[in-house]
Amino acid sequence: MLCMVRGERMSRIGRKPITIPDGVNVTLENKKVIVKGPKGQLSYELPEGIGVTIDNKTVVVTRDSDISKQRALHGLARSLIANMVIGVSQGFTKTLQIHGVGYRAQISGNKLILNVGYSHPVEFALPEGIKATVDEKQTTITLYGIDKQLVGQVAANLRAVRPPDAYKGKGIRYADEVLKLKPGKTGKK
Repeated sequence: MLCMVRGERMSRIGRKPITIPDGVNVTLENKKVIVKGPKGQLSYELPEGIGVTIDNKTVVVTRDSDISKQRALHGLARSLIANMVIGVSQGFTKTLQIHGVGYRAQISGNKLILNVGYSHPVEFALPEGIKATVDEKQTTITLYGIDKQLVGQVAANLRAVRPPDAYKGKGIRYADEVLKLKPGKTGKK
């Protein structure tokens, strides 16, 4: 099902305008979109053939032609700019849970120290722009940042330290992740 506007195929996501909330400033300098807000500042270099129009409280992403690469980048650019606006105004969080007897995490400066069943504690350095908190049971890690991609990547890297195993579910997992555990061996009768 295609949506036709002026005889061209338009991206459903790409053509949606982005509303700028109060306290957020969006500027365009030489194909670079800069978004400033109360939480910080992010920037994005526009790909070739993609343009941005900034009105008083909306941002509209446009494209030059109907080439398939530009059609793909149209929705991507709009999503990335929308995530930047949300990031500098509200921020993004990702929650991970640690399951296993004796498995725990603690924060030391800008490092997470994970005891997850290895013979040694694993030190995980948090990149700049990411903050982490650990609950009092030391089994829930909450990551916070303004860059959605960076928050997700750090969460994926943390999960990769000890992914949940398929039989008992021990390891680090996302808070909303549902695991399907394998039944294991059955004894002879």
